[in-house]
Amino acid sequence: MRLTTTSFEDGGPIPPRYAFAKPDPENHVTLSDNVNPALEWDDVPEGTRSFALICVDPDVPSVGDDVNQEGREVPADLPRVEFFHWVVVDLPADLRSIAEGEFSDGVVAGGKQVAEGPHGCRQGINDYTNWFGDDPDMGGKYYGYDGPAPPWNDSIIHHYHFILYALDTERTDVEGEFTGQDVRQAIDGHVLAEASVVGTYTQNPRLLE
Repeated sequence: MRLTTTSFEDGGPIPPRYAFAKPDPENHVTLSDNVNPALEWDDVPEGTRSFALICVDPDVPSVGDDVNQEGREVPADLPRVEFFHWVVVDLPADLRSIAEGEFSDGVVAGGKQVAEGPHGCRQGINDYTNWFGDDPDMGGKYYGYDGPAPPWNDSIIHHYHFILYALDTERTDVEGEFTGQDVRQAIDGHVLAEASVVGTYTQNPRLLE
């Protein structure tokens, strides 16, 4: 199976249009267009009954002490953890593309809070749900796609892995406010094929020079 995108070059920078936040010379960052990228796939294996899709950043700081702090950078050798930006299951077996902006077109304070997505799919919650958990203005259930917003002072460039799974089940065994980890566990043993594209993103002015 092969996954491609016309929104950015595989392995290259993700344009700010597809990000949750973008660099701002006055305030370090500002909210961006938050449009989901276009995706297409082919060479789907026989027996595919549905698809699952995730986008995950494995480069998130494990400790937030230095995150977005003036006069400091998040050290490159700090252990990193995953952050899920997009979690989708039950995409139909005959689907071969997702259009740009079909799942997200703009930042919604408090999250989109819509579990049912296009094409009859179900959307899980992404990790902005926890990130904004104590924020009175932004807190809520963040279903579907919300793009990159790495710390503006991180010393490394982040990598965003868009991974599509062809499954032998029509419905993935997850319910309610399911997460990326929940989906990984549920599809274990049901993956016929997987394919991915990777984009990079940073908001650190030093790394953008």
